[in-house]
Amino acid sequence: MKLLVVANWKCNPASFKEAQDIFKEIKREAGLTKTEVVVCPPFVYLPVIGKGLVLGAQDVFWENPPTGGGAYTGEISPAMLKNAGCRYVIVGHSERRRLFKETDEMTNKKVRAVLAKKMKPILCIDRFSQLKGGIKDLSSDDLKNLAVAFEPLSAIGTGKPYLVGKAGKMYSGIREIVGKDTRILYGGSVNSQNAADYVKRAGFQGLLVGGASLKPREFIGIIKAIS
Repeated sequence: MKLLVVANWKCNPASFKEAQDIFKEIKREAGLTKTEVVVCPPFVYLPVIGKGLVLGAQDVFWENPPTGGGAYTGEISPAMLKNAGCRYVIVGHSERRRLFKETDEMTNKKVRAVLAKKMKPILCIDRFSQLKGGIKDLSSDDLKNLAVAFEPLSAIGTGKPYLVGKAGKMYSGIREIVGKDTRILYGGSVNSQNAADYVKRAGFQGLLVGGASLKPREFIGIIKAIS
């Protein structure tokens, strides 16, 4: 199973030039590894950021109208993301759940909407109930096109990475639920010093990287550490 590293830029950077500079520096070296690298910038940068890396989105609305749009002010449809070149979509991130009160039911709708447009959802969870709610009604074929990102709340944006042994136990529990064909990622205070431990010791098939993905040298170091 090919390793996957996803850069979640969140609501950063402030300007297109900064985004372009970060993207170019990552692209220069990321293509030299065998790891699949996905960059998920803010929506406004998707159509203009450039080519050479796989693009992903940070969120999506669950409606898939026949026209690809609809009367949903402020939302982004799966069709729009597909047409903007996205192949992956982050769904159910803890910040969406905490700040915008997204439920497991909403997350499940988003997962199914992304799959319907032949893109790959990255389902973020910090406990098993969120995983079970997010994959409700999915088929075995759907699970093959899904990635699950375990992001413990205590590690997100805190600089305090989760203990590798505990992460490994969580990985085993997730694997029992999703089966053998789903990629499982770790996210939460990942850096170039601890990245290899989550892949080589805990067993994850990749990483979801937040703040460190905005620092090209550090992000490349993470990719090289697990490749």
